[in-house]
Amino acid sequence: MDVKVMIRKAERQDVPLLLEFIRDIARFGRMEDEVIASPEVLEREMFDEHRAEAVFAVADGREVGFALYFYNFSTFIGHSGLYLEDLFVWPEERGKSYGKALLLHLVKTAREHHCGRMEWMSLDWNKTANDFYRSLGAVPIDDCTVYRLDATTLERLSTI
Repeated sequence: MDVKVMIRKAERQDVPLLLEFIRDIARFGRMEDEVIASPEVLEREMFDEHRAEAVFAVADGREVGFALYFYNFSTFIGHSGLYLEDLFVWPEERGKSYGKALLLHLVKTAREHHCGRMEWMSLDWNKTANDFYRSLGAVPIDDCTVYRLDATTLERLSTI
């Protein structure tokens, strides 16, 4: 039996729930030790500075999944893009199209904001997710490598 899903935008009072989802996606990705986000940081970055947004998939009156995203800009296409940072559905709620509902909501959001593309990263070992993304027409960018400067490196380099 399919459960009707509603997508709702995260609000300031959702910060503890957002952090719960973030911790669970980190645990799923085997990166739990990397979570240093705090309620105060999320509240400031998302609701005071508006640097990221989030939506929840709600079914039977409870949040069953979330997606966190922000806008970037492509010089090549001359348009902003929507960057999906995280998409996560509670393990016991998977297979009910909640992730698809979240992703399609973000596709519509990207179109409403005249984005020229939507991008995200997916862990190589997450075959289920990668197969799902490909089934929607997403293509992996195989000729790029993601590089990262963490906060410690940023601090060190800023003094050069």
